[in-house]
Amino acid sequence: MNRMTEFESSREDEAARAGWLYYVGGMTQDQIANELGVSRQRAQRLVSRAVSEGLVRVRIEHKIGACLELEAELVRRFGLQTARVAPSLGEAGDSARATAPLAATLLERILARPDPQVIAFGTGRSLSAMVGEVMQRPATEHKIVSLIGNIAPDGSASFYDVIMRMADKLRLPHYPMLAPVISETAEERALFDHLKPVQAVKKLASAADATFVGIGQMNDDAPIYKDRFISLEELRELQGAGAVGEIVGSFFNDEGQPVETPLTARIGSYRIEGGREAPIIGIAAGTNKLAAIRGALSGKLVNALVTDEPTARALLG
Repeated sequence: MNRMTEFESSREDEAARAGWLYYVGGMTQDQIANELGVSRQRAQRLVSRAVSEGLVRVRIEHKIGACLELEAELVRRFGLQTARVAPSLGEAGDSARATAPLAATLLERILARPDPQVIAFGTGRSLSAMVGEVMQRPATEHKIVSLIGNIAPDGSASFYDVIMRMADKLRLPHYPMLAPVISETAEERALFDHLKPVQAVKKLASAADATFVGIGQMNDDAPIYKDRFISLEELRELQGAGAVGEIVGSFFNDEGQPVETPLTARIGSYRIEGGREAPIIGIAAGTNKLAAIRGALSGKLVNALVTDEPTARALLG
């Protein structure tokens, strides 16, 4: 270990120790400063660093009554298996950050099962945030499967890939979708579909014990457009065909029915069909996603929902 690495390790150790003393030991910042032999200001900075760099994670375990009522009403209104509603972070808050701990808790329950599970994942900001919140190591060697490719037409990979980050964190066997998100032609996409590794992944996805997906909106800030997987012209074509939402590259209208255009025949993903019995957990929040979430719920494309308080109220309103 070189001297710079030793220095960074020492700083990280100090921040982790400060976080432990504050959140676990219940010490004040003055007590931490005295314990570590630093100034109060430095103790404060160390505690802040412990949180910002993920050395300490904090979850509020108490269920807020209003959120519990919203969860119960979402289950009743939309016939869901389960619903989780995160307290609002305010107008400036990041909805993905709000939903991530609740989604991670649902995933941790599945990871704790003693029997081997197949868990399928979409991609996107909400799922990527969930990965960062997972604390519990799996109880057994489950398999994790990707529902969609991760390569854009220009050869670049999505920043919000989930399967690789999850595999790295949990040290589980993982099965990526070895195909581009969008092929040049429908014929090229068919060639990828006939590859044995792709067929194996889709077979695993069809038998998944649980599936976690994001729900993308199809307005002008659609994730699949912002992440440069489709062009503005292709977005307009989908909008014109009635698309209001997207789940792992499958587009749907306000009733949750598939929307087909020349583009959709080129997309390499596993299509989520409505009405599945195994848990399909949609993670989505924000007023810009309301039409997409409603469509997914109407078509039974998801049977569980993790969202935030303002979105839940709007859905029920």
